[in-house]
Amino acid sequence: MNRRELLMFTAAGAAGTSLPAWAHHGWSSFDQDRPLYLEGRVIQSKWQNPHAELVLELPAGFRLPADLAQRAVPAQSAGVDGKALLAKAALPRRADRRWEVELAPLTRMEAWNVAEIKAGATVGVLGFTMKDEKGPAVLRAEYLFVDGKAYGLRSSPA
Repeated sequence: MNRRELLMFTAAGAAGTSLPAWAHHGWSSFDQDRPLYLEGRVIQSKWQNPHAELVLELPAGFRLPADLAQRAVPAQSAGVDGKALLAKAALPRRADRRWEVELAPLTRMEAWNVAEIKAGATVGVLGFTMKDEKGPAVLRAEYLFVDGKAYGLRSSPA
């Protein structure tokens, strides 16, 4: 069962109904003390609300990029302290090579002028997964790196 199905069944059970129900979620279930960096090939792209999603496949033997801590982040994301997150970034402890990556809502992706990311593209993502890396391999993106540009997905461009 994937993460969406799990959320649907949990929400339906809590509501006492068997009808599908989608739960929108916040940041509380994600471990914001341990930023993870993923980089790889997009296997699948869902460019729809409530937020865009990618399925990312990491290459075998993936390592953190040597320049990660020196990468520029958008000034608009200063409240998030992106430089500290980049310096603290780690690889996942779990061995999954495929990750579901939750991006921002489409309105924010459009505000940043991020073109729809298609299957086959290579992207980098800094974000957070579930506490103790339990559950499905899901990363909630804080920063997206595409074609040499960085996008702060919890902020909007000025």
